[in-house]
Amino acid sequence: MAVQKGKDLLIKIDMTGTGSYETIAGLRATRITFNTETVDVTSLESAGGWRELLGGAGVKSASISGSGVFRDESTDERARQIFFDGEIPAFEVVIPDFGTVQGPFMISAIEYSGSQNGEATYEMTIASAGQLTFTAL
Repeated sequence: MAVQKGKDLLIKIDMTGTGSYETIAGLRATRITFNTETVDVTSLESAGGWRELLGGAGVKSASISGSGVFRDESTDERARQIFFDGEIPAFEVVIPDFGTVQGPFMISAIEYSGSQNGEATYEMTIASAGQLTFTAL
């Protein structure tokens, strides 16, 4: 696999609830993390005293974070609306040369900042809120 451009990792938001996805405006850095909680089933009979884990158990989750330049476009407005209304819409994450992840996410944090001689920026954190699907490229 060839080296990929970071700008090709896209976070898209369903703008209307009908599967009409648009890339969130102004993002300059993005990250997606997948997690699974472990379920420890170690006992006194575990071979050599080594920990044993139960496969296929535990809660799965994904989190997305991004930061960028505040642009006040329709996607910025939609993200603010989702946060303040407590909505859980569909998001789509395009991972270059890997695939696409889709599913419900909740915006858990939005932070706006700026300095006197710089641009207004924002950071956003999004947490999975249901089953996700993965489609390989």
